[in-house]
Amino acid sequence: MIAEKRLSIGGVQLGSPVVQAALSGYSDLPMRVLARRHGAAYAVCEVLLDTFVTVVGTNRRNLARIAVADEEHPVGGQLMGANPDDFAPAARRLVEAGFDVIDINFGCPVKKVLGRCRGGYLLGVPETALEIVSRVRDAVPAGVPVSLKMRRGIDDSAESADKFWTIFDGAFERGVAAITVHGRSVRQKYVGPSSWEFLAAVKRHAGERTVLGSGDLFSAEACVSMLERTGVDGVSVARGAIGNPWIFGQTLELLAGRPLPPPPSIHGQRDVLREHFGLSAALHGEDLAGRMMRKFAIKYSRLHPEPIAVRDAFVAVTVNAEWEAVLERFYKIDGPGRDASAEVDETAECE
Repeated sequence: MIAEKRLSIGGVQLGSPVVQAALSGYSDLPMRVLARRHGAAYAVCEVLLDTFVTVVGTNRRNLARIAVADEEHPVGGQLMGANPDDFAPAARRLVEAGFDVIDINFGCPVKKVLGRCRGGYLLGVPETALEIVSRVRDAVPAGVPVSLKMRRGIDDSAESADKFWTIFDGAFERGVAAITVHGRSVRQKYVGPSSWEFLAAVKRHAGERTVLGSGDLFSAEACVSMLERTGVDGVSVARGAIGNPWIFGQTLELLAGRPLPPPPSIHGQRDVLREHFGLSAALHGEDLAGRMMRKFAIKYSRLHPEPIAVRDAFVAVTVNAEWEAVLERFYKIDGPGRDASAEVDETAECE
């Protein structure tokens, strides 16, 4: 039964089948910690370039990108690159930094990534993709699971499908513990629906091997529906979690057979915004946190009863005093929050 479904990635046991995906530019330590506090069983850091990880310096901003909090274990570190030679030292560095799982990105559809032969580009080059998998698996200790993120192929051609299955089966043969599959092709980017029918076919093919599904998970209902309709072992929530950590707890309530909780109240939103800012300030320093939090705040604004006005106010913030002024103006009086789950986020980030 779905209510009793548990998820494991190799030897890493997770409490539920609901996890937070890697999100370029977003899933830093504060976002991951909030996801875990709100019920995510596991979270993956924003995708990191292999060569960056290998040569990461000692300045605060660079170290923040590979920082891990004690309370977020188990946590995954995601790598992306083009040259198999660069993956092994980067994978070892992430293990040293405290990541419990090493994830490899073969899914990012962003143009500049594809142009550098990274991310989704590698779905068209099975030999290179599988060599990267082997290098990472050989580089990290046996007890550290290696996982993979894929899209359903470069496009909808038969050749693309053949290459998908070559990489999918080959990765498991080389010791990958789990694979997350996004139901869109690389060519689709974030346009059009994610094919859950394809995810169901993947899980049927995989049998007992661990498969997570991704794509179009913008509500708790969608997370439960994907589990029910596709049979995947877990769901990886990506853009649906930006500015909405409540999606994890809401999904757990549905999985437990309880009613869907209402959207967070205005004060509930305010408290989490302050909590997020505090985590960001502790990691990055208050000045940088104030600038970084704008991109999160405009996502949180979708849950406010006045989403456009609140979004515009956060966009205009230039100093931290103005940040607090927005909270005082729009979040001072409590009231019911807004259900924004039907609004699809078109933000084009690697996921």
